[in-house]
Amino acid sequence: MNEENHVRFMKEAVDEARKGLSEGGIPIGSVLVRAGKIIGRGHNQRVQKGSAILHGEMDCLMNAGRQTTYHDTVIYSTLSPCMMCSGTIIQFKIPRVIVGEAVNFPGAPEFLRSHGIVVEILNDPELIRMMGDFIKGHPGLWSEDIAE
Repeated sequence: MNEENHVRFMKEAVDEARKGLSEGGIPIGSVLVRAGKIIGRGHNQRVQKGSAILHGEMDCLMNAGRQTTYHDTVIYSTLSPCMMCSGTIIQFKIPRVIVGEAVNFPGAPEFLRSHGIVVEILNDPELIRMMGDFIKGHPGLWSEDIAE
């Protein structure tokens, strides 16, 4: 996939993150792509739905519905996936993860890579700022989200 596609699909993930923030939730968004088309999208909804596990990637995968395979997909996430989301990515054998930023939360890229998954970290300044501002403004909620 070329850089233009990365920008386009990450913009869609960012739109999801902003949607979550506007709903009073945590600004993390994700899209699942197959053959240049978005087949699933979602955002962190732990606050909105009172869920313990509805992170952005989990919501995206849930919204993609049942798939016979994920071998030909790419998942985009505005923030580096945590261990739970990384485990799901590994379980579904999604071969590639494009990460918007891993400065505010490093996630588990080495865990993903150790299972043969290609991880590309963009470290987009806008996403670093958005997540950093959220963490500073809502430290308790952020700690709850990452179980600290």
